[in-house]
Amino acid sequence: MNVLVIDVGGTNVKILATGQSEPRKLPSGTTLTPTMMVDGVRKLAGDWKFDVVAIGYPGPVVRDRPLAEPHNLASGWVGFDYVKAFGKPVRIINDAALQALGSYNGGKLLFLGLGTGLGTTLVIDGVIEAMELAHLPYRKATYEDYVGLRALEGFGKKKWRKYVADVVDRLTRAFDPDDVVLGGGNAKKLDKLPPRARLGENANAFIGGFRLWEPPGRAAPAAPGAPAKRPAAAAKRKPAAKKKAAGQPKPAAKKKASAKPKPATKRKASAHKGNGAAPAKSRAAGR
Repeated sequence: MNVLVIDVGGTNVKILATGQSEPRKLPSGTTLTPTMMVDGVRKLAGDWKFDVVAIGYPGPVVRDRPLAEPHNLASGWVGFDYVKAFGKPVRIINDAALQALGSYNGGKLLFLGLGTGLGTTLVIDGVIEAMELAHLPYRKATYEDYVGLRALEGFGKKKWRKYVADVVDRLTRAFDPDDVVLGGGNAKKLDKLPPRARLGENANAFIGGFRLWEPPGRAAPAAPGAPAKRPAAAAKRKPAAKKKAAGQPKPAAKKKASAKPKPATKRKASAHKGNGAAPAKSRAAGR
């Protein structure tokens, strides 16, 4: 099955199909409508063969349907019939989730996309949870206002890098992931990576699009640059938790059940034989 992956960004729309090695792109921006996107993609992919389509959308998505209009594109994306427009089966997820899926290599992954805006996604044991943290309050505005493209242009690199470091630190401490990936086009403009973070690749969005159409249970290749030892570390912690939960109560239960009744039984037996238990024996006889 050949998959056409479409990564819709605020600056460009990038595409790649199964069997192809070089992505193609067309400019996007605040005037781009879904109809324009489909027409442009059809022209770009004119000589490519594909059976299905995977789309990374810059906004919240539920069950392959955009829930809100994108902040950095024109309107009309909600309610648009993508299946009819392409004439192929279509799966849609948030664009940050698409990159996160392509970057994932096990355990709990926190993905932060530094592009036109801020994309945020968690992947936990293979389950994608796209989050909309970009427009939550931060300092005097929102997270996106301090780490997005407009912030980079307005504050300059030096201040922007400080805000990125602070935001990454806050979210890392909040979610305590095994792996932190900084993706998006502006991630490469950081002079150094925050602790526990690694640099993602924009090409991982295409890996995520291909994985989106893989049959359930099929193992996917590890994403480029992903830490190989993290899944093993996560796996080791789980058995330890099980032993603690299942192993400790049993000895306590045995001691409680077997230790106390035996001495009591011995005392009763010795009392009936008259071994220094006369008061107890005489009461029983008097009644």
